[in-house]
Amino acid sequence: MLQGKTVVLGVTGGIAAYKACEIVSRLRKLGANVHVILTKHAAHFVGPVTFQALSNNMVATDMFESPITWDTEHISLAQKADIFVVAPATANIIGKMASGIADDMLSTTIMATKAPILLAPAMNTGMYTNPVVQRNMEDLKGLGVHFVDPAAGRLACGDIGVGKLEAPEVIVDRIQDILLTTHELAGKKVVITGGPTVEDIDPVRFLSNRSSGAMGLSIAKAARRMGAEVVLVSGPTTFDMPAGVECHQVRSAREMADAVAVHDDFDIFIASAAVSDYRPAEASDKKIKKTDEDLVIRLERNPDILKTIGNNKKAHQFVVGFAAETDHVLENAKTKIQKKNLDMIVANDVTVEGAGFGCDTNIVQIIKRSGEITPLEKMSKDAVAMELLKSIANSL
Repeated sequence: MLQGKTVVLGVTGGIAAYKACEIVSRLRKLGANVHVILTKHAAHFVGPVTFQALSNNMVATDMFESPITWDTEHISLAQKADIFVVAPATANIIGKMASGIADDMLSTTIMATKAPILLAPAMNTGMYTNPVVQRNMEDLKGLGVHFVDPAAGRLACGDIGVGKLEAPEVIVDRIQDILLTTHELAGKKVVITGGPTVEDIDPVRFLSNRSSGAMGLSIAKAARRMGAEVVLVSGPTTFDMPAGVECHQVRSAREMADAVAVHDDFDIFIASAAVSDYRPAEASDKKIKKTDEDLVIRLERNPDILKTIGNNKKAHQFVVGFAAETDHVLENAKTKIQKKNLDMIVANDVTVEGAGFGCDTNIVQIIKRSGEITPLEKMSKDAVAMELLKSIANSL
């Protein structure tokens, strides 16, 4: 996702400095080239060797140390950066930036960069809510600096309140938002279904499937980054819903169908949810007790959400389905395109390692109604989502 992108990460002297290690690791896994600038105080919490090992680059700490290259290092890093991130960002570095002070390696490099800047504050609640700190942040926002607001909870000092460094995955997600934002789907409304559906047998048992909801979340984030208005209708999932997306969390297939029906004004509909085809004809309102007899549960059909959408779509609407198969993948996917009147389908073999449910990657084939097939190698679900949406945008 971030192949060819350079992230300069400034780490300042707060207890949350250790979380910056995970930020570097996550960025590297996304293909980014990461350079770390460590302040003198931050080095008391996490040493430069740790960041050097994680980033595979030398760590900058001192403006006056012997240069590794003949570049003026702070200028070189400022020019290399596609984005400049400070996490954690203390009240001190925020104050320096707001006042135009450049007196160490980090503040000097920030002053020299023309790349977008993202700050993730972390400090004591009293410091964070101090009017001077709040004024400094507002001034920086007015200059175009991006922020990831801190989370609330128990702080290292024992206080409870706002000031915790936001989770590394949220910070990395925000970095991707800034670096990957385009306008290919600007003005389009994209409705996405994701996750499993759950059909109750009784208050403690249900029918469902192995979908985690990760693919739907990835598509929603990618569509948002491409400028679309995004609606996500998701079955039960352990993931947090993405920011900037209208989210509806449902449980059963009928609830999902009702939620989708409200948004029939879509431009693009992507059905990545694993919808239960059947539900118990009768769900007990009390736990079914075990007996010596076999239990027979009669099942009845659930509404076919995708078929309903496909058969009722308007001329300008583009409908995409998913086909999670275990055999005859292409044959079954092509049949589904015709049967449900789809414009495109994403097919995968869920028996293949690294594809399908319960993993961070997928291996898919994007099939257009015309018969054109685009196979994608094993890649992250975020990357699959981006490739899918690019294909849709090109088709439109």
